[in-house]
Parts: sequence; C-alpha cells; structure tokens
Amino acid sequence: MNRAFPLTADDRVLQKTPISFDASVWEFYAPLLTGAQLVMAAPGIQRSPRELIQAVIDQGITTLQLVPTMLEAMLDEPLMRHCTTLRRLFCGGEALPTHLVQRLKSVLPKLEIINLYGPTEAAIDATYWRCHDDNASQPSQPSPVMQPIGKSIDNMRAYVLDGQMQPQPAGVPGNLYLGGAGLARGYLHQPDLTADRFVPDTITGRPNSRLYKTGDRARLRHDGAIEFLGRADHQVKLRGHRIELGEIEAVLAKQPGIAACVVVVREDDPLNPLLAAYVVPAATSDHAGDAANAAEHDRL
Repeated sequence: MNRAFPLTADDRVLQKTPISFDASVWEFYAPLLTGAQLVMAAPGIQRSPRELIQAVIDQGITTLQLVPTMLEAMLDEPLMRHCTTLRRLFCGGEALPTHLVQRLKSVLPKLEIINLYGPTEAAIDATYWRCHDDNASQPSQPSPVMQPIGKSIDNMRAYVLDGQMQPQPAGVPGNLYLGGAGLARGYLHQPDLTADRFVPDTITGRPNSRLYKTGDRARLRHDGAIEFLGRADHQVKLRGHRIELGEIEAVLAKQPGIAACVVVVREDDPLNPLLAAYVVPAATSDHAGDAANAAEHDRL
C-alpha cells in the first residue's frame, strides 16, 4: 500500500478508529513507519460527523480512512467542503456506492478516493481501487452502482472461483478467495472453522499454501478488476461490524414464547440502518411456518 499510496513527512494521518478494529493498525503504523505525522483524535470522535470534520480542518489532516456510512453522514454537513487539506481518502468496511463517490467529488474535486477491500483474516486490506479511474479502460460501460474493489495489493492474490475451485471467466459470478502473505493462520482454538475457511491452494499448488474463503460473491471485469456482488450467506455488515443474522435468530428462537423468528437489516433511514427482529408468538405457532417463510422471502 505504501508503494501505491506513499506517505511523506508532510502527511498528517488521523488516528480515530478504536483499537478493537483491524483498520486502526494501518492508522497507527502507516505514518510511524514512513515518517508521516500521526494525529491522535479525541476519544469518541469517530461517532460524530461534525466533530470528525472539525478535527480534519483544525489538524490539517491530509489522509483519512472512513466507512461509507460515516462518509455519507459527513457529506450532509456543509462544513465538509472546508476539508481542503485532505488529499487522499480511503474507504472500506462496507460496499462503496458510486453516487457517494460522485457526491464527494462535487464537494472536494481534487481529492483522491480509494476503495479498499479486505476481511480481518487477510490483515486489513487485500485489494484496492482508485475511484477516479473508474471505467477509464472501459468507456463504453455504464457507471456501476457500487465501486469495484479492484485488484490485489502487493503480496496478496484474489481469485473468483466456481464451486469446484476453478477460476471463473470475466463477467461470470463466483466465490471470492484470497491468498498471499497477508492471510492469517486461522481462528484461535477453532480448528473446524479454520479448516472450513482456510482451504488448500489449488491455484498455485504451492506446498502448505492456503486460500481464504471469504464468503463473498464477486466477478471479474474484462480489465481484471473485481466487482463485489454481495454475500453468499446471510452475513451482513453494519457500521463496519460483521454480523451473522443466523446467530441472532438462533438466540431469539430459544426464548420462551417464540415459535419462529427472522432478523433483517432495515434501511428506512439510509444513514442509520438498523437490525430488526420479527417474531411469531408461540400462541400462533400454527401459522409460524408461513410467517417465517414470508419474512425469509422479504429478506432475500
């Protein structure tokens, strides 16, 4: 990442991500390892769009990383147009809508915007995409709804494979797998889960090499960039957190008086998506199956 997006002594990076998130590792070490300036934000500032903007202005921040949900909230603040010291913005943790990139460009036209993709199991980032390059090599293509997640960073590999672990041709959806030096060794004290997600590397055939099964659906563009298509299961991301809806449903189903339940993400307010649980009381268990099936249909 430092080769593609080098930091200099003139850069000021805002550290505002809690250390329980893997993204904080980049905020801490990228400036410290390159001689850039590390600026520590006040605790809790990451929850306030206005305070975050004010910190960027007051501290002369040049490099910032955000989840798209927070970026959208910040763009609702008129003060955002005064963040003129910003020269580079990294987005990650959630799919990045193209309309959000266009909106940001209209406010800060000189800003470089990079879309990052990478699960925690792959040491923060695995792929990147320069948003201003979008469709540069494919001028006949319409703008995508979501920004591509791009190509692999140095020392990482990304593959779109079918159910037999064979590469999919461009344009054909498949399962996204990651390989390379950034992969974790597995899950602590969870050998079964490790064996399920970290599988033998059938692409390179290197001894002891493994691929990580992300659980994400993707497809290759003809220029080699990868487009994210969503999850292959019911896992969702909410404010940067990975959430297994099935785990919540399993806990709810154990509660007395509940015959059936389903959990979904509601986006009545796009800036404040919420988890919502729908339950069928045990007293109406005769209709629980129909209600649960209807709710599941709505979720899909």
